[in-house]
Amino acid sequence: MPEPAPALKRQSMTTRLLLAPGILWMALFLVLPILMIVYVSFWTQTTFNISPTPTLASWKAFFGSDTYTGALWTTLRLWLIILASTFIVGYPTALFVGLLVKSKTVSTVLLVICVIPFWTSFLIRVLAWRPMLGKEGAINIVLMKLHIISQPIEVLLFTELSVVIGMTQIYCVFMVGPIAFMLARIDRNIIEAARDLGAGFGRIFWKIIFPLSLPGVVVGAIFVSVMVLGEFATSAALSGRKVNLLGNIIVTQVGSLKWAMASVVGVILTVVMGIVIAGFLRIVDLKREL
Repeated sequence: MPEPAPALKRQSMTTRLLLAPGILWMALFLVLPILMIVYVSFWTQTTFNISPTPTLASWKAFFGSDTYTGALWTTLRLWLIILASTFIVGYPTALFVGLLVKSKTVSTVLLVICVIPFWTSFLIRVLAWRPMLGKEGAINIVLMKLHIISQPIEVLLFTELSVVIGMTQIYCVFMVGPIAFMLARIDRNIIEAARDLGAGFGRIFWKIIFPLSLPGVVVGAIFVSVMVLGEFATSAALSGRKVNLLGNIIVTQVGSLKWAMASVVGVILTVVMGIVIAGFLRIVDLKREL
């Protein structure tokens, strides 16, 4: 029998009441701040003053400057490199922890070990790479003791390479966790059935394991992308301020009280993140898979 109209109305009212706090929270602390940033990006900025008079001067200054556009392309380039490096390092680790380790206790312990670096300060974890990557750092000392190199490698610190190494180590766990979670959900009987039918590991991986773990890859890629695109501390500490990302531009502009230009960079960074997240979400329907 169809549900009576009054019952449907009560159900609809209950649904609205339950959704209201979340919608209000998102409107006040997400939508409204973004709209304010967009609004401020059109303000008129002078050397010592800023007024709400609408202008496109800050937007023209951003796209007309090689420094700002260069920071945009550097951010996108490093994002792609770090996304690839965290996947290359993280997927085999997640495959071992989530699928190859049969004991759930051991798997949990290994995941906790991956999270241990997060028990310390983010800044300490970043600065800890300096004595490792320096000209007289631990890596160069070990390589020279093993007679692999005759002179210290200077490109390990205060370069883009040092930023990639630091960010890969810091954010790799965000790729490992979601992938390991999805791999742990795979029914081992499916893999055993494929083996009984004569499929090798390579065929099983590409036809069963990787497709079933793809939602975890997408979630991990979103986590890594959002954090890397908004980065500024790691690049400043490990590159000696030689690598400028959009996050570094925002910090510099805010420090100079240039709110309009900082807002322009913030809007562009938000749009880039939105495009990246929307692109990943088109790969897998996370609502259905998770």
